Amino acid sequence: MADDLPTLGTLDELAELLDGRDDLYVRWSRGPDVDVQTSSRDDLTGVPLPGLSANPLAVEEWWEGRPLRLWVARRLYDYRHLREVRGPGVRPWVLSGREVARGPDNEPLVSCEAAIAWLDEDVVSEALRLVDEQTEDWGPLRRQ
Repeated sequence: MADDLPTLGTLDELAELLDGRDDLYVRWSRGPDVDVQTSSRDDLTGVPLPGLSANPLAVEEWWEGRPLRLWVARRLYDYRHLREVRGPGVRPWVLSGREVARGPDNEPLVSCEAAIAWLDEDVVSEALRLVDEQTEDWGPLRRQ
């Protein structure tokens, strides 16, 4: 499955994919081929969770027409640490799905209906640059 996925190379491509959809999530893992063989687990207790831990890409109403490109950049920026936390081979990919529960950090747990695309490292780098450039209108981002 993962070998057949396209790879998005820019934030613009990701924003275009998202436009008008509310069923897309980004997941940081070794990919859909690995994820179909297991489930997410609570890191503290090891309890299996009823879906895959993922972050919604759907734009919230409070975003009020701000650039979609900046929205998706922020979604990647906030969870980029998962690449290091989860180890080698972990990268972001987009899936369509539906929320089935909430995880221990109140994150959506989703059932994957379809793997959509990998996100190239250039997309993550572009997201980091774009968010870091937002110094005038944004408060401090104290995320390590």
